[in-house]
Amino acid sequence: MSSHSQVLRVLGHDGRDLRLGGHVGFDSLPDQLVNKCVNKGFDFNILCIGETGIGKSTLMDSLFKASFQDEPVTHKHPEVSLKEHTYNLQESNVRLRLTVVSTAGFGDQINKENSCRSIVDYIDRQFETYLQEELKIKRELISAHDTRIHACLYFISPTGHSIKSLDLMCMKELDQKVNIIPVIAKADTISRSELPQFKARIIEELQSNGVQIYQFPTDDETVADINARMNDQLPFAVVGSQEEIVVRGRRVRARQYPWGILEIENDAHCDFIKLKEMLLCTNMEDLREKTHTTHYEVYRRNRLLEMRVLKQLQESGQLQQFEQLHGPVAEDNLLKEFELLQRQIAEENQQLDDERKQLEEQKRQLEDKKRQLEEGIKKKAVQGEATATQALRGEDDLETRMGSNFNRGIQPVH
Repeated sequence: MSSHSQVLRVLGHDGRDLRLGGHVGFDSLPDQLVNKCVNKGFDFNILCIGETGIGKSTLMDSLFKASFQDEPVTHKHPEVSLKEHTYNLQESNVRLRLTVVSTAGFGDQINKENSCRSIVDYIDRQFETYLQEELKIKRELISAHDTRIHACLYFISPTGHSIKSLDLMCMKELDQKVNIIPVIAKADTISRSELPQFKARIIEELQSNGVQIYQFPTDDETVADINARMNDQLPFAVVGSQEEIVVRGRRVRARQYPWGILEIENDAHCDFIKLKEMLLCTNMEDLREKTHTTHYEVYRRNRLLEMRVLKQLQESGQLQQFEQLHGPVAEDNLLKEFELLQRQIAEENQQLDDERKQLEEQKRQLEDKKRQLEEGIKKKAVQGEATATQALRGEDDLETRMGSNFNRGIQPVH
């Protein structure tokens, strides 16, 4: 056997490890995958949530160095609506189909109870569109436009105090459906001394309310260090601008004020460059992958379960009876009803847990009172015994004295 064709066979715990004696050719597989992906292009979809005029469009223009020319939105929307725009971008030989979805009228209504409902419905519709494409006999997932939301930039108002209850409620509704990256908008309105405290307060409130935000992955050694550092700096305090100003002989994107110039790509001025690095340069593929393997899989599992239940009702002939008891079954509403039922169960469980804690506290208080009463009774019993003992001793002393006097009073007879 020639040395070119000889291989060294080593029996490993997972099978055989073979050392090749020469070049085979499958080391070009990564290049093949890269070429295939480059030829197909990429889809990336960003959802921007925030109040009207908080700077969502300006930040998008700044991130992609483009003018998307989004129409201005007023504060007169009767309800929250979503506007989506798709753009074909190209950098070097990489083509990106970018969809930017922005909320219109968010936070403008007096009654904000349903402000998040239209956002949840939109995300679910994109999941449903992808699921229906998957369920087709002849699927075209490779060429189909993937409209699922990969990243949600949640714009927090720069109050400097705490996060608004509307933001907490909305993020709680969305954290199991989309990758939330919180950002502090218009961060130039907060002083440098107040900003760290504001960031810490936001993270504390999110954690205390159980809101899960996207964490940059640290399992890849090549980006673990920088991602870990960036996780500690969330939420990013950002400022956007497309205006170019000459500073120290070079043109920079900045905002000019009477008191000075703020460069958006200067780490000492804001976190814009950190957001851009994390969102576009380092973790874009992880955002796409987590959307597919985590958030979409949860939706897909629930929907397939609903379809199976509906099919079982139809096959068993119980669908009509079920509709008579619960009303007409609309397949599109099953997921909403299922989630509503889950929320109701969670609320009831929380209520029962609160009642259990109250009963345990009452029980503890009663046991404390019982122990105090028992200690008081024992103390009084001891005092009573002491008093009785003293009384008996007093009586014995009296009898002794009387006996002595009596004996002294009797004279002997001679």
